[in-house]
Amino acid sequence: MWHRAPRPEDGGVTEIIAGLYMSPLEILSLLGAVALVVARWFPPAVRPRVAIGAGTVLLLCAIVLLVTGVRWQMLPVLAGAALALPFALSSLLRRHAGRPAWRARWWLALPGSITCVTLIATGPVAAWAFPVPVFPEPSGRFAVGTRVVQWTDRHRPETLTADPHDRRTVVVQLWYPARKSPPGTQRAQYLGRTELEARTVSAALARQVGLPGFLVEGLARAHSHSIFNAPVTGGGGRFPIVLFSPGSGGVRTQNTAWAEELASHGYVVAALDHPYDSAAVVLTDGRTLHATIASTGDQGKDEKLAVDWTAVRAADLSYVLTQLEHLDRGEITGPLTERLDTGRVAVTGHSIGGAAALQAARRDRRFDAVIDLDGYPHGPASPSLHQPTLALTQAITPTTDPRYLPRLTEALKFSTATGYQLTIPGAAHLTFMDGPLYLPPVPSIVGSLGRTKSPHIVAATTLAFLDTTLRHKPGDVAGVLSAYGGLSVYPPDNGR
Repeated sequence: MWHRAPRPEDGGVTEIIAGLYMSPLEILSLLGAVALVVARWFPPAVRPRVAIGAGTVLLLCAIVLLVTGVRWQMLPVLAGAALALPFALSSLLRRHAGRPAWRARWWLALPGSITCVTLIATGPVAAWAFPVPVFPEPSGRFAVGTRVVQWTDRHRPETLTADPHDRRTVVVQLWYPARKSPPGTQRAQYLGRTELEARTVSAALARQVGLPGFLVEGLARAHSHSIFNAPVTGGGGRFPIVLFSPGSGGVRTQNTAWAEELASHGYVVAALDHPYDSAAVVLTDGRTLHATIASTGDQGKDEKLAVDWTAVRAADLSYVLTQLEHLDRGEITGPLTERLDTGRVAVTGHSIGGAAALQAARRDRRFDAVIDLDGYPHGPASPSLHQPTLALTQAITPTTDPRYLPRLTEALKFSTATGYQLTIPGAAHLTFMDGPLYLPPVPSIVGSLGRTKSPHIVAATTLAFLDTTLRHKPGDVAGVLSAYGGLSVYPPDNGR
């Protein structure tokens, strides 16, 4: 089952109802506000009871929401109710004071009622447009655990700061097959280890794209399906590894739905924060490193910068694989010691992270497969790729960079292993991350596949490819992929 609302024990104050993206308490507040407005249009005998009942329900709900935290989407609901309240209760107050009841003429009351209802209706529309994300339930047989590690490469200077003694540090989040946790266990906070970290990252992501922070405050309320530091599943087997690099300004958690789905099917996913590139990276000592790199607007300069940034990310990916090898051998303490199959490793990424994955695979033959999630191939096209590669792309339109497909085709065609390029109809650039779960469903932003279908397609296609390339499961991977869009297959060029 790939879509459900979190249970109350999953964590978070608000239990969001899937499809409505509002909690039961918020829906009750909404109904109370509407009832308060329409009370004026009820028959005189019923009107007082409706007004008193609606007002009481709304007041109690408002008190609870104020205690637990009011989402900004509820403010227009409460404002509309506040405007209607004096008019709904005026006749009751006049009767209580011994004065004759009074009700405005319908042609005077109608514009006010419409205004209040319109204001109230803004609430659920805003909740639908900017919801607390509801993560799809992983479909694999394993429960999912997650943990965060921080590693510093003492041999690599940090090139994005002026301090000559600074060394490159990366923060990595691991999702892995875990034992099932008892009912009521707190689910992992989205975007961070703590709510404070989640709020810091959420605010930084909003600034990155020029949005007011309150629009995406639902991200800091969200919880996924994994459990922090859950015990690794038993059995003693080793799990293939999938490394992931996020998009420009992106963070390690930006593909949580995808990572949890892969982990539930027996993979270990290691997603990176790239300091000074990711919007915000919270270190274990409490410091927050914000993004400092930025485009200039000059195409030539930006292309050169992108090549440099891609190279740094590619080095990060190789370094993390080295650390995972140390972890598996027990040279780094951790619960995944002797559980990582470092001989079966895929390198993946979204956007510029996909470009970094391609470059990392060219440089480092320890990577056995590559997945590029709609990433323009920055950097040199040589040496040729020797790993099977899957490139998922958004629907190609007249506004697509005309250099994109030729560069991607070049990377896939001149390879010593099979390459697959799958164009998914209805997909946009942000389809390939968690964006469809919490951004407005505007096709130009997140595609037209919907909040349920988008994560399903990305996970299903990558799982089919990974199962074939890393686990060598029999099956027609081209047939599976072609069911999701336009597929081009590039056979190995063994003459290179």
